[in-house]
Amino acid sequence: MAGAVAEQLEIQTQRGHGSGLPPDGYSGGGGGDGRLRPIPRRAYMTAITLALGGILMFFLALTSSYIVRRGLGTDWKDFALPRILWVNTIVLLASSGTLELARKALARGQHEAFRNLWLLTTGLGLVFVAGQLAAWRQLHAAGVYLASNPSSSFFYVFTAAHGLHLLGGVIALIYVAFRSWQQSRTTQTIAAEVAAVYWHFLDGLWVFLLLLFSLGR
Repeated sequence: MAGAVAEQLEIQTQRGHGSGLPPDGYSGGGGGDGRLRPIPRRAYMTAITLALGGILMFFLALTSSYIVRRGLGTDWKDFALPRILWVNTIVLLASSGTLELARKALARGQHEAFRNLWLLTTGLGLVFVAGQLAAWRQLHAAGVYLASNPSSSFFYVFTAAHGLHLLGGVIALIYVAFRSWQQSRTTQTIAAEVAAVYWHFLDGLWVFLLLLFSLGR
């Protein structure tokens, strides 16, 4: 997701357009030598803010539907949440911690430490997704399916939507780690910041969803 934002900004911003000072660490120019000007940091932050606003509206709409449907009729039946969801939550929160450690290493110029911590964050994200699939398998073993009840239907839709967005975040982390930034119109530092905003947002969103499932029972 964050990687896609960066790519779209580079494609859509025309040559020589833009103003303001270059981002920290940018080595390219934008003067009469024909090289492209750097894209300001605020453009990336605006883009990711708009993207997150759209995602937030989507999940708020689902939440409203969840609350309204729960209060209708007598066919709503709660089910026991798999305990692995709490382990998954710890894994995801830990990934936010390793991501921030990676950004600090990058700011200090410790590129190897940054790469290791960044890839650890990516791995934790994949562990979280695997854990969510394990939670689904546990529910299937208990006879709780997508169409079993409105409560289980909402659970599967919420977790699937969140998981797909998190996979987008994993792709963004890989993009930041392995792209060559020498000829880019932004820096790895800015790209890492945008990816971090997206990742932390998904962490907070998952905590909200887990509380919704747990406290609304």
